[in-house]
Amino acid sequence: MYNFNENINRKGTYSLKYDFMLEKKKPEDVIPMWVADMDFKTPNEIIESIIRTAEHGIYGYTETKEDYFLSIYNWFSKNFGYEPKKEWLVKTPGVVYALAMAIKAYTNEGDSILVQMPVYYPFFDTVIKNNRIVIENNLIYKYGKYTIDFVDFENKIKYNNVKLFLLCSPHNPVMRSFTKEELLQMGNICKKYDCIVVSDEIHCDFVFTEKKHIVFSDVEESFKNFSLIVTAPTKTFNLSGLQVSNTFIANEKLRKKFELEIYKTGYHQLSTMGIHGCIAAYNYGSKWHKELVKYLKQNIEITIQFFKTKIPNVTIPPIEATFLIWLDFSYLDIEQKELENKILHDGKVWLHSGTIFGKKQGKGFMRMNIGTSRSVLEEALGRIYKSLK
Repeated sequence: MYNFNENINRKGTYSLKYDFMLEKKKPEDVIPMWVADMDFKTPNEIIESIIRTAEHGIYGYTETKEDYFLSIYNWFSKNFGYEPKKEWLVKTPGVVYALAMAIKAYTNEGDSILVQMPVYYPFFDTVIKNNRIVIENNLIYKYGKYTIDFVDFENKIKYNNVKLFLLCSPHNPVMRSFTKEELLQMGNICKKYDCIVVSDEIHCDFVFTEKKHIVFSDVEESFKNFSLIVTAPTKTFNLSGLQVSNTFIANEKLRKKFELEIYKTGYHQLSTMGIHGCIAAYNYGSKWHKELVKYLKQNIEITIQFFKTKIPNVTIPPIEATFLIWLDFSYLDIEQKELENKILHDGKVWLHSGTIFGKKQGKGFMRMNIGTSRSVLEEALGRIYKSLK
């Protein structure tokens, strides 16, 4: 029904992924598999909604109504059993923006904020740029799998007087979909030390385990008192350029603090296209999403089998979530820079260096976006093989 095999030319569209090779000092003929947007055309229902909006011809100030909230509510209640209330919703132009507003709302300069390394780099970069201190709770990588060091987690919060914990769930880049028991243990520790949890759940629609994604605040009723649930349709439906995300904050006091920081920026309204795109995505994108997940699972299996048979010294942790594959090259005994140069300049494939997600924790790793057509994926894998052969 949907043609995910179609190769769409994205050059000349101001695409960060395809149009900035020279600016980022990369060869022009590389296959870009770094930044986390997919190469698939979004569902026709979303395209048609945006076209109707564009054809109206007037793009004035916009605000959302009941149908906007209901589209989000219906999606999350149906898929995850999460039933937020309308008054909990705070709209932001992006997830990283929401993280920054939370940092400003709940901490002061010099305060400590906990992150779980290796992690999506804006988590610690935004902390640093807001003059806060990054406290690292390194995920344990043992026997090819990542787990949480709960003793370290509690000690870091306790002895550093941590005010805020930025949780990446599902986790980018290590592909973990945390269990209810793991979320419960982290939540109970945070509750014990009055630590607010900001849970970035933007990859919630890409969980490949038998159990569905668990919204952090739904693990236990009391967790609603000290948590923010940050979501967006942008990863799921390839809408990052529309700049739209949704944060749910049940605690009124926390919500007002968060809203105040947003108002201070003077940027508290979504774009016209972002509103229409979000509504159409959640109302009409279900069938497309289901087919997309099937396609991504096949891409994942192709990737796993490729490395298993062609380059067995490159290993992959269990892929529980996301379309971003965390590749472990450490057994090849190649220095990080040499590894990156071989793949980029010899193989002409642009991957994200693991060290971007943590200089120590990401050493020996590369992150690869497999959200692309089958032919592009297979071409890229072949190039990687030749570059390392």
